[in-house]
Amino acid sequence: MYNLGNVKIFGGIGALLLLIGGFIPYAGPIVSIVGLVLVFIAVKSISELTKNNDIFRNYLIHFIMSIISIIAVFVIMLIAFGAAGGFSWITELQSANISDFDTFWEYFGGLIGACVLALIIGWILSIIAAIYLRRSYNAIAEYTEVNLFKTTGTVYFWGAITSIVLIGFIISFIGRIIEIIAYFSLPDELPKESKKGKNERRCLNCNRIIPEDAISCPYCGKKFN
Repeated sequence: MYNLGNVKIFGGIGALLLLIGGFIPYAGPIVSIVGLVLVFIAVKSISELTKNNDIFRNYLIHFIMSIISIIAVFVIMLIAFGAAGGFSWITELQSANISDFDTFWEYFGGLIGACVLALIIGWILSIIAAIYLRRSYNAIAEYTEVNLFKTTGTVYFWGAITSIVLIGFIISFIGRIIEIIAYFSLPDELPKESKKGKNERRCLNCNRIIPEDAISCPYCGKKFN
């Protein structure tokens, strides 16, 4: 397990690599993967230090949903391309006269519809992913008292919502910058007077927060004597 000082370095450098990876030719994907691994290590370490498994679980769900959104868009487009005729459609298109709307729609209508469907599904999945990221970063903010994590989660959430009109990508870029600052703003140790650890009751089995008067855990079903 790492201390919070190491988490600051891993998370900050990881978020920075994720930001610049998209601008580096050839080696960019490798840089982004390294950055992602470092951020994963940082989030996992915070989850262990705070004894709150939901922090890492929510971040992991965010990552999985993000990957699913990309795969869903790709698969829908691939199916639409195949349904249109695949490479034979491209060959046929070269000799087609698509100067009038009816002919144009005959050739491109299916693909346009598939593009719209793919974008909507990808958009919805990206919003779901952002919701889980926001939950993870809100919890980190509460434990570390670095409110920039809450800001990061909120900016990413609104970035996902507005990505349907493209401005969301700019907002998400800003969120990445705030995320870098948030990680580098982490203290070397968790605040001693943490309200989370001081006032909340947790299940001894799954470590989730439970009501003070609970006789069993509402999550895992563990009964208390």
